[in-house]
Amino acid sequence: MAYANKMAALGAALLASTVFAEAASAETVLKWAHVYEANEPYNTCAVAASDKLKQATDGRYAIEVYPASSLGKETDINEGLSLGTVDIIYTGQLFAGRAYGPIAIGGAPYMFRDFDHWEKYRDSDLFKELSEGYDEATGNHITSLTYYGERHVTSNKPIEKPGDMEGLKIRVPNAPLYEMFPKAVGANPTPIAFAEVYLALQQGTVDAQENPLPTIQAKKFYEVQKDINLTGHITDALLTIVSGSAWGGMDEADQKALETVLDETAECATEQVIKNEKDLVQWFKDEGVQVNEVDRTPFREATVKLHNGPDATWDKAVYDRLQAIK
Repeated sequence: MAYANKMAALGAALLASTVFAEAASAETVLKWAHVYEANEPYNTCAVAASDKLKQATDGRYAIEVYPASSLGKETDINEGLSLGTVDIIYTGQLFAGRAYGPIAIGGAPYMFRDFDHWEKYRDSDLFKELSEGYDEATGNHITSLTYYGERHVTSNKPIEKPGDMEGLKIRVPNAPLYEMFPKAVGANPTPIAFAEVYLALQQGTVDAQENPLPTIQAKKFYEVQKDINLTGHITDALLTIVSGSAWGGMDEADQKALETVLDETAECATEQVIKNEKDLVQWFKDEGVQVNEVDRTPFREATVKLHNGPDATWDKAVYDRLQAIK
């Protein structure tokens, strides 16, 4: 398995270097930054987008992708949209919510009933309106929403009920709304940058973390956590955002081409993540990891009470519209 992972990483690196060389021949090369590994679908699908964009714009635009926090942590790349250091990013909805609160609702815990509810939200007028609100607030342009997976808690003990998380020091991303679920169940949320999580778990700086199964595999968190608890507390997704300066510098035809390519990239990664989620429970079991089924009802009931509390960055009308999506 280690050999296979090395070969996959090598293949991704070779593909990226080829794309970089081809991108250099375009008139304008857009920098796409994110915090995920080179062999994850988010990155491989983004790398493949460069040729598509170059073809669609007759060589006027191409893309270079910078994975694994190589251009900064998630907070850095969000700031980079305005600073001009990046042109495109993947980012969590809760990070984007720092600039425009209502867009964060899609990343809040137990906000969606299931994947079907999330998918209908992605295609809804509500998501379109929230994206436009973000654009107006920041000057940056949201194009797409990529499924990131259901987030689950990993730990070194089984977690079967909310009481099992009492006092648990759990790493969360550095955006306040990620703390809603841990607070609801009495855990101690600890923000740590994504690139630093493995070491924090290994050294015992935190007791637990939460992420989707493909991310737990890609970042090898299962090497330092013996239990995966299927809490499914967030049906999570990544926004694809283009900086206002990059977007504004394109004519309408090129904007349309870029949006189409980024939507196709989101679909590419979404399909792979869905497949990976289905396959990974058995994969983790084969690796000797304890995968614990969880009755999510008490976790959900504890969390829903906070949906429209003081930590909410959306109003009740937006919340009610999202819940009414069928």
